[in-house]
Amino acid sequence: QVQLVESGGGLVQAGGSLRLSCAASGSISTFNAMGWYRQAPGKQRELVALIFSPGSTKYRDSVKGRFTIARDNAKNTVYLQMNSLKPEDTAVYYCEARVIATSWGQGNQVTVSS
Repeated sequence: QVQLVESGGGLVQAGGSLRLSCAASGSISTFNAMGWYRQAPGKQRELVALIFSPGSTKYRDSVKGRFTIARDNAKNTVYLQMNSLKPEDTAVYYCEARVIATSWGQGNQVTVSS
C-alpha cells in the first residue's frame, strides 16, 4: 500500500493562500490518479481536485479558478495550491492515491478565518 504524508495546512485569513503537499512512497507517475478531498465538521468527505495519470485534472465547482492541483513526478509529490480562500473552505484535507487500491493521507487541517 502506498504511504502518503501531507503537509502545509494551517490558519489563514479569508482571501489568503495556502499550499498543501502530499509526498508518496511510490512512483506517482505510475498511479492512476491522485487527488485531494476535504471533510468539514458534520459533513461528508468531498472531492476537491483530481489529477489523472495523463495529466488531466478535475475540480469541484466551488474551487474552480481558485485551487490548482499539480504534481512533481521527480519528487513523487502532489500539491494543492489554494488561493482566495474562503471560510467555507475550512476542513480537514486528505490526499488520495489511486493505484490498485486507494490510499489516504493522515489529513491536514485548513482553517480560514473571516
